[in-house]
Amino acid sequence: MKKIDLRSDTVTKPSMEMRAAMSAAEVGDDVYGEDPTVILLQKKVAELLGKESALFTPTGVMANQLALKSQTEPGNEVIVEEESHIFNFETGAPAILSQVMLRPVKGELGILRTSQVVPAVRGPVYYNPVTTLLCLENTHNKAGGTIYPLEEIRTLRSAMQERNIRMHLDGARLWNASAETGISPKEYAQYFDTVSVCFSKGLGAPIGSMLAGTHQTIERARKFRKIFGGGMRQVGILAAAAIFALERNRERLKEDHEKIRILAKSLSSIRGFSINPAAVQTNILAIDISGLKENASELIGKLAKEGVLLSSMSETTIRAVAHLDVNQDEIRQSAEIIHRVMEQ
Repeated sequence: MKKIDLRSDTVTKPSMEMRAAMSAAEVGDDVYGEDPTVILLQKKVAELLGKESALFTPTGVMANQLALKSQTEPGNEVIVEEESHIFNFETGAPAILSQVMLRPVKGELGILRTSQVVPAVRGPVYYNPVTTLLCLENTHNKAGGTIYPLEEIRTLRSAMQERNIRMHLDGARLWNASAETGISPKEYAQYFDTVSVCFSKGLGAPIGSMLAGTHQTIERARKFRKIFGGGMRQVGILAAAAIFALERNRERLKEDHEKIRILAKSLSSIRGFSINPAAVQTNILAIDISGLKENASELIGKLAKEGVLLSSMSETTIRAVAHLDVNQDEIRQSAEIIHRVMEQ
């Protein structure tokens, strides 16, 4: 039985065309700064984001952690949204690698308002940690792929500049936000000192992320990348996949958003499923199942036996993610299977 895999947009596999681009890639030693394909990718992303420089990393976690490490000192405090990826899914890395405290603030659908962030900034009393960085996430994974309003970003930027606090954007799915709103990545990125983006989520590359910022910040991050074990050699093979993904797969992201709207509309009629329509914005669907007897793990296991793979966000929330390896027919088929299982 073929499985319809909706666990994540990271489960995609390189197409034959992408594999051909990888095979043909010109390579060199990236630690020496001599891989021409990596150099090309870094220039492309820096230009797309309107930044001076960019650095290729194997993972999004490394890109985010390099942003923290290159812009903080041990003992500093970093403000994050309570459900953010940096706070929940990066294995305590800020404490281990940068020796910083995270101050979580609860947002609405993953969105922090300026009126919430400003009171969270530590005062200048000597015993307080120094607030040096604010991290936002766009789109917001755990909130269900929600898009950060540009006007709120502008307001936050102004407030943080007044307080000499830098801003980092976890833009792993920034491409989705841009595709849905028509707002360019550069327009979003201009309000942040550093931006991380991912190629292995919606864009379908097998691996790779990027951190962009000023020349000074990126050179500092390059040193820490080596310390973290992220110095890579003939990595142009992977950079070629990322270039292919950027050039071929960005425009089609709205197709994934439409797939999720189809799935959300179908599943919203299931008793015990609660779907917030306001959160159905891009390619992620969060379903509250607190009205059911089963917990998330039990329901996911039951659906997996019937051929639909989902993931859990909590004991009472399951997640479906649309991506380029699942078409609309398979989305409709998965909805039919879920309906059938829930009616048993």
